[in-house]
Amino acid sequence: MRVLLLSSIAALVAVAAPGAGATPVRPVPTTGRSQAGLSAAADGVVRDAMRKQNIPGVALVVLRDGKVVHQAGYGIADLEQDLPVRPDTAFNIGSLSKQFLAEGILLLVQEGKVALDAPVSRYLPDAPSSWSAITIRHLLSHTGGLVREAPGFDGAKVQSDIDVIRSAYGVPLNAPAGTRFEYSNLGYFILAEVISRTSGKPWPAFFAERVFGPLGMNATRPTSLVDLIPNRARGYAWEEGRFRNAQSYLALRPSGAFTSTVADLAKWEKVLAQGGLTGGAPRAEMWTPAKLSSGETAPYGFGWRLETVDGHAEINHGGSLPGFRSYYLRYPEANLAIIVLTNNNGAVPGEIARGIARLVLAKPGA
Repeated sequence: MRVLLLSSIAALVAVAAPGAGATPVRPVPTTGRSQAGLSAAADGVVRDAMRKQNIPGVALVVLRDGKVVHQAGYGIADLEQDLPVRPDTAFNIGSLSKQFLAEGILLLVQEGKVALDAPVSRYLPDAPSSWSAITIRHLLSHTGGLVREAPGFDGAKVQSDIDVIRSAYGVPLNAPAGTRFEYSNLGYFILAEVISRTSGKPWPAFFAERVFGPLGMNATRPTSLVDLIPNRARGYAWEEGRFRNAQSYLALRPSGAFTSTVADLAKWEKVLAQGGLTGGAPRAEMWTPAKLSSGETAPYGFGWRLETVDGHAEINHGGSLPGFRSYYLRYPEANLAIIVLTNNNGAVPGEIARGIARLVLAKPGA
């Protein structure tokens, strides 16, 4: 494993001069700050986090009403080549990918190829009897009782999704289906397999043809160590006062499937602000807390967490893969979205996103 030693993280942060890489578009109407003031304040939040969390590089986009109001790259995407982060720098986004898996399922629901309340066994006929009560809805909302990870998953091994899924067939459920929320990446492996089987094409091809291609999200694709990915950020870990190259997965992991850029995710957010690709009742279900058998609700819809933080309703999700941390934060009442991508294991991009949200949502004079 190669090692990069830096005397100070300040050398990286210095690259992110105020406004560096920024593309301001229009003022945010509900803040007392000018557009320039907002951009400078957001830059300050990012630079402070980079120092404290030892983050080589950050990409940021802020949108209001589906329109970009601030977009910037900070620091370094590739320490060995000294390449700066830009809005078109490609990061592994980890579990931000789950929203796309959920969108794919809803597209197939609209076409009558998938039913939300159908048992998993309809699509995986060899599923164990212990899974008989688990539905597609349960998988989307992490309420199926499945373990977090299939025992057969190995990041260093290339294998089919169904082989990974079948390795969990003999594993007892953590809870009966529908009784509690328990995060499960295995569930999203199953959803990817359902998409492949019902659409008639591998799920990466399905998303290229049905989602990313039509939306012009040309930088968004499955994670890969072997494909040539333009403007790829490298993932790092900060250990014992130095950066190290993070050990990346060779395996393609549907639960954290994609590489993307803030520029591409801004295109996606514009679609979400208009109701998504599905719209109507399916979209409403995606952002409605899942109902448990007890009558209580889970803090999750379909591919999104649903929480209230600092008195504001949030739709959010984090993402994590070796060397990368990401966060996608939406405030539906304010029509505000903030997306943060980073290339360090120890980064906490949710803190960056919420720090910027406080600036935008602050009342004039506050």
